[in-house]
Formats: sequence, structure tokens, C-alpha cells
Amino acid sequence: MPLTKINTSGIADDAITSAKIASGVVSASDVADGTLTLAKLSATGTKDATTFLRGDNTFATVTADGTVDWDTTVKTSGFTATANKGFFCNTTSAAFTVTLPSSPTAGDEIVIVDYAGTFATNNLTITATPKINGSDNDVKLTTNREATRLVYIDATQGWIAYSGVNEGSSPSLTDIPPPYSVDFLVIAGGGGGGSNLAGGGGAGGYRTSTQTVASGTVITVTVGDGGAGGSGGSPNNGVSGSNSSISGSGLTTITSNGGGHGGVGGVSAQTGGNGGSGGGGGGYNVGPTAGGSGNTPNTSPSQGNNGGSGTGNASTNGAAGGGGGANAVGVNGTTSPVVAGNGGAGTASSITGSSVTRAGGGGGGSYFGTAGTGGAGGGANGKNADSPPAVAAADSGSANTGGGGGGAAAHNSAGGSGGKGVVILSLPTSSYTGTTSGSPTVSTSGGNTILTFTGSGSYTA
Repeated sequence: MPLTKINTSGIADDAITSAKIASGVVSASDVADGTLTLAKLSATGTKDATTFLRGDNTFATVTADGTVDWDTTVKTSGFTATANKGFFCNTTSAAFTVTLPSSPTAGDEIVIVDYAGTFATNNLTITATPKINGSDNDVKLTTNREATRLVYIDATQGWIAYSGVNEGSSPSLTDIPPPYSVDFLVIAGGGGGGSNLAGGGGAGGYRTSTQTVASGTVITVTVGDGGAGGSGGSPNNGVSGSNSSISGSGLTTITSNGGGHGGVGGVSAQTGGNGGSGGGGGGYNVGPTAGGSGNTPNTSPSQGNNGGSGTGNASTNGAAGGGGGANAVGVNGTTSPVVAGNGGAGTASSITGSSVTRAGGGGGGSYFGTAGTGGAGGGANGKNADSPPAVAAADSGSANTGGGGGGAAAHNSAGGSGGKGVVILSLPTSSYTGTTSGSPTVSTSGGNTILTFTGSGSYTA
């Protein structure tokens, strides 16, 4: 019969055995001193001051009433949390990440508290191999003095935050999107053409990159200006263009170098300037004048080409060289016939969804001969003169292509300015945050959002 009540006077020595306990039938005559022991109960788990014996004969931590064991060592760097514990996290010095247990049991809990009230400044990231709130993404705490409590349920939902999540009008447990790829096109400002039978300006350096960007990364964009053309009134070189770049934490900085200036012509003719693409050499001198070197300083792959050389005529029949382009060298000037060099062609890109050619070199200037034409992709035409000295200024490179400026025909006319550069980003529309500065033009193509920066600014991933 079931044991309903035992009077101590009815307990016999050595009468309660493991077999009789397992059978569920114990009588007063079966009870003996010293036989009912912990070992005979066959309990599993850890027996200590923080556990209790459950009905399934196992020891468990007391958590059903919401109690957790607090780790009183303040955490200041990343760590892996232990189930059924609370942690004080101090992000005063830097943000860090808490990793939740990788093999949790249903009902396990973790509590995290903002120790110093700095989660808004330095966010605390929480990551887990099982899901968090049903998502594979990490999350972050972004509110000062925030505390959050998470409980594990299963592989489908993972860890679920059920206390201290909603503060104000929106949850502070913010989902962190996974990293994603961004395509970059970075073109520097084109070089200015010189005055007086001058070379065309070299195109701005042309570089592309595809990089993985983490959420929260600020991509800083710098767009270089085109260089001024050589001023009229006396022989002057043009001015080289300015660099364009992208940079950000965790990114490889990409810098495209400004296009080289067009060299001035005359008895003391000058070589073209070095740069992303080289400027054309000046004409009308006692010997051929070299074009500038492209891809300076060197990068791999190359960002531009050399400028063409000017002719060696010591007369007004000189012809200057064309500026180099992203895809081709500038053409040399010739004396028979007298033809200034054309600018080198630029390179086509479909980053915006349609093919556009940019970074063409500027054409060289000639006096009585034929002026050079600008290279495809924004390069400007050079100038010539049917009768000196009244000649117009050379054309300027197209804006936001990095095209080189055209070379002028005479010393009293100005060379053309180089075209300003451009930086273009293409990223998945599903990942686009909309957080920008500098007012880029925003468009879409297929599943991508395109940001076209014609001036310096930023995008926050």
C-alpha cells in the first residue's frame, strides 16, 4: 500500500531499500535506519546551495521565480556569457560584443545591464549562433542605462528578449544587418591644358573596387576638382587635377590621382605633368617635348595612361601632345602634317545601370595646324588659330567625368580647365540605409541603389 504516514517508532533499521523505493510501495515494517541515502536516489546534476531536487530526480538552478546568478565582475571587453547569469557591461572605453551560449537549453536566461550609461555612445552588440528574436542577425543595445533579459526557447526563435527591450517609442534592441558588398567607381579631377601651343590635360585617375561593408561603417567620399587651364597673357602650364577617394573603418582606402597638367609650348616648352593620366607635352620648341607619366604614383591595376609628346618645330607650326586617358595614351603631335595629338580615350562603366565612358584626355593645341580632339569620356578639344594673336580659350573637360582640359593655341589665350571628378557607389537596395551627407544623386537599377557624388560627402552603411 502507498506510504501515507510513518511514525518514527514504526521505522525498523535497514528496512528501506532502493528496490522498494523504486516500486512505490513502502510499509512501516520496511523502514530501517541508514538505508535511505542520496546515492540510492540516483539524482543527477550538481548539489549545492543554489540548486534544488526536481521531481525527475535531477538538481537544477532556481530560475523559475526570475532569479539569476549575477557575475559581479564588470565586463569591459567582449566575452561569452554563461547561462542563467546576469552581467554588468561597461562600454565607456569602447563598444564590444557579448556572445550568447552556443548550446543552450530551453529556459536558459541571460541578463545584460548598462553599467555606466554608455550604450548610446558605444553600442553593445549581442551575437549568437542560435537565432536572436527569430533572426540570424546580431543585435545591439543603443540606449543608456538599458537592461535586457533574454530567454532561450528553441532553434526556430532562439533567444527571445522579453524584458527591458522597449524604451520610449522604439525598441532599443536594434537588429544589425549582415555585411554586404558595395561597388565603387572613383575618378579624380582632370588636369588643365596649358597656354601657347600647349599640351592637353591628362584625365583624372580612374579606379574601381568592390568591398564588403559592415553595418554602421561611415564611408567618407572626397571628390577632386579639375585643374585650372594655363592663364592667357603669357605661356603657362595648366594645373594638375585634385585627388578623389573613398575611405572608412574596415575598408581599403581607394585614392585616384588628379590628372597631370598640359605642358606649355614655346622655346622653353615643358613636359606634361604626371598624374592619374599624364598631360600632353608642349609644342613649338627646339626638340620634342615628352608627355607626362600616367598612373603616378603607381597603383595596381593602373588608373591611367601617359600623355603624348609635342613636336620639335622651332616655328609657329608646332603641335602639342594630347593628354592621356583612362583607357589609352595621349597621341603625339606631328609635323607633317602639323596635327596636335588627340586625347586618350576614357573607360566605360555600367555601375549606374547603363554604360558611360569617363576620364578621357584633353586634345593638344596647335597654331596653324590642326588641333587635337578630346578623348571619349569628357576630354576637351584643343585649339588652333587661323591668324594670330586673337584666339579663343581652349575647351574645358566635362564636369564630373575627370576629363582633361584642352591645350591653347597662343600664349594670350587660356588653356581649358580639367573636368571635376566623381565618386559612385552601387549597393543592394535591401541594405540601403538612406543616411548620407553631401547630397549625392540617388537612383536605382535592378536590385541596386546608386549614389552619385559630384561633391564630397559620406554614406553610412
